[in-house]
Amino acid sequence: MEIARRHLVPKQKDLHGLKPLNFKISDKVLEKVIQDYTRESGVRDLDRQLASIMRYQAKEYAIKGRLKAHLTNVDIEKVLGKSRYSNDLYKVANMPGVAVGLAWTPVGGDILFIETSLSDGKGDLKLTGNLGNVMKESAATALTYLQSNARKYDIDPEIFHKKTIHIHVPEGAVPKDGPSAGVTMMSAIASALTGRRVKPYLAMTGEITLRGQVLPVGGIKEKILAARRAGLKEIVLCWQNEKDVQEIDSAFIKGLKFNFVKTMQQVLELSLV
Repeated sequence: MEIARRHLVPKQKDLHGLKPLNFKISDKVLEKVIQDYTRESGVRDLDRQLASIMRYQAKEYAIKGRLKAHLTNVDIEKVLGKSRYSNDLYKVANMPGVAVGLAWTPVGGDILFIETSLSDGKGDLKLTGNLGNVMKESAATALTYLQSNARKYDIDPEIFHKKTIHIHVPEGAVPKDGPSAGVTMMSAIASALTGRRVKPYLAMTGEITLRGQVLPVGGIKEKILAARRAGLKEIVLCWQNEKDVQEIDSAFIKGLKFNFVKTMQQVLELSLV
């Protein structure tokens, strides 16, 4: 926002011959451009989007001889088209077997949906969604843990021999790997097996072990900001990641509730309705 306001907007106004003209791009409009039309670690794409807006303004002035004093969100959609990125991706998971994880990407954090469904079979585990080896191992670990603790979580042990468990992570064109989706996969599987939904507006991240422990993961700052951007309200993290949360400016995470856990049992107590 600050880079756009102080540097990019004045630069693009000047380049398009609009410097003498008095029109304003409000912070609200700039925020829309940043959130809905760019997704990067720098500002090159933002600069290009602002250049498109200035070209539109230059054309309007050439045709009409005057400009609106303030650009609105409607004007931005007219110039740049429909939003390229949606920050309202999160929808309430109103069916068992769906959990929301948090992922790190080169351009910041993102939220990750993990879907699990059961079908008649012989206890096979099916994984789809362009998953790497470490992520596949997390799914197998989660399933083995639940199988060995089935009675503890009111799961019928026979179900593991009668059903095929299918885990899918959408956006199959995007490669995904790493251990941090372990708790999310376990929650999604447990949700499908018990028929209990995962709590709405809850996201989680953490590595799991066969002993039932939750281990810390990286990229916490980016993941938490992604959760905040997506409108989530509660996050489950390993207790050892508490120090990472304390390093984030409190203004950025206002309204988020954090649950720090040590065991997978605590995760399921918090996540399943």
